Amino acid sequence: MAEGVTADVRLLAGRYQIGELLGRGGMADVHSGMDARLGRRVAIKLLKPSLANDPAFRTRFRQEAQAAARMAHPTIVRVFDAGEETVRDPSGNEIQVPFIVMEHVDGRLLKDVVAQGPMDPAEAGRIVDGILVALEYSHRAGVVHRDIKPGNVMVTSAGQVKVMDFGIARAISDSSATIAQTSAILGTAQYFSPEQARGEVVDARTDLYSTGVVLYELLTGRPPFQGETAVATAYQHVSEPPTPPNALNHAVSPALNAVVMRALAKDRNERYQSAADFRSDLEIALAGKVPDRGVAPSDFDAALFGVNPGATTASEATLRRLAEDSDDRVPRTQTRPPVAWIWGIIALVAVVVVGVGYFALTLAPTDIVGQNVAVEIPDVVGQTYQDGGNTLIELGLKPVKVDVADENQPEGTILALDPEIGTRVGPGTEVQVSVSSGPPKVALAGLTFQTEEKAKATIANLGLVYGTTTVTYSPNVKKGSVIGIQLPPATELVTSAQQVVKGTTVNLVVSNGMVKVPELVGQSVTQAQATLTGSSLQLAVKLIPDESCSGQNVTAQSLKGDQPQKSTVELTYCAA
Repeated sequence: MAEGVTADVRLLAGRYQIGELLGRGGMADVHSGMDARLGRRVAIKLLKPSLANDPAFRTRFRQEAQAAARMAHPTIVRVFDAGEETVRDPSGNEIQVPFIVMEHVDGRLLKDVVAQGPMDPAEAGRIVDGILVALEYSHRAGVVHRDIKPGNVMVTSAGQVKVMDFGIARAISDSSATIAQTSAILGTAQYFSPEQARGEVVDARTDLYSTGVVLYELLTGRPPFQGETAVATAYQHVSEPPTPPNALNHAVSPALNAVVMRALAKDRNERYQSAADFRSDLEIALAGKVPDRGVAPSDFDAALFGVNPGATTASEATLRRLAEDSDDRVPRTQTRPPVAWIWGIIALVAVVVVGVGYFALTLAPTDIVGQNVAVEIPDVVGQTYQDGGNTLIELGLKPVKVDVADENQPEGTILALDPEIGTRVGPGTEVQVSVSSGPPKVALAGLTFQTEEKAKATIANLGLVYGTTTVTYSPNVKKGSVIGIQLPPATELVTSAQQVVKGTTVNLVVSNGMVKVPELVGQSVTQAQATLTGSSLQLAVKLIPDESCSGQNVTAQSLKGDQPQKSTVELTYCAA
């Protein structure tokens, strides 16, 4: 979205306050936000206004957002709300801005993690296992993602894997959006399945192929196919075999290599047929064993695998009848249905339905929830949530806690109830309990990688207090930029988003643009090279063999002590 439009849309649907820009994609921008009604942080995805020009898209978008909102699983980013907002662009024209309100996740996109290079096979397997858990849940719910890629996977600061954007790809592809728009929302061609590249009907196995591509990239640091254009890359998915991952990364075991290659099979019948099968083989391979290759099932659930576009219902039914053994068919003992008996049953059912409907419509409300059944919402406002919640539970109600920032009430104090106090409801009714979370808190996200001066200004704008600055080494953060923050009295370094109360003192940790090269003489050349190229130094290494001695130990190094980032260190080692 154009920046001018974003600046105008400060409040969506009368409740969602738009915050800073978190990311920008081909089809949408993602902002941090705040649900003013419930007082919780959210992520707001603003789709391109051009998509809303298509009525078919708006209809499909609402349907898919509702389907995604029904999915509640720890490995799936929750969708709270969706819709379109009418705003004015900088030219004064009214435009429709489709938006999605999602769970705010404290973490990093997997595409940012994989950009750092090949991952340890065990960690790569753990992340892909989380993706497969999400797909196993969504496929059972009849939802095919269609756009599995590192840009749609989050890894939280605690290591939890979360998949997002369920249903959006289908909303685009099933509408009359242009090909360019469809390509953008469905991700780059690097993660296309062969059937997507051919424009065929997709099913759950399409998601498993894309997951195989993600696993390949995590293990090798690059996707299996890379063409100069999207069309060239898509063609490679259809016609060219991938290079086995263990040819690029010798740490990949033969068992894990076999799992990846099966997931990337061109023929979807040769791939894994379910996320559960993929997970099972992945776990076996990571345990050091070679998984057995099972036979693909001959029948697939239509909710997951669609309908064969080349066959009609009649022809498929005929084939099934021909495949049956004649001895298995139940002999027919009646030449025609008992018409009079069937009509009698229909008439009886109609009478019962009419009678039940009339009875239900004439009942008074007190006949359904009478004085001996309904309970009255008690006045527990001002009590602690523990005490008030227990009171609601004793009455047979189900309290649902909603945190709301409040400067005037201590943390844990009940502020309001929904339904309101005095309302009569049935046992088991959920009661939304608004509970004070204490004074408003602000997020520290965005300070990392800023210059020291800009970070100080940000701290002041957030209502926080700047404390001190500590300068230290960093292999990749440029000189004068913030590596992280420290919050007194704690001393640990904080680099991820964190919420703190306004007025908190924030100390900055800033890069000096240097690394400290250790003494390596006497170490094996393999160990010394690993130390220099590792994540804590990230230096280049030039090896100089010395044929006058043996033992593979380092005899001299060109640099040590404080050195600029990305320096090249020459290591002389015994090579005889």
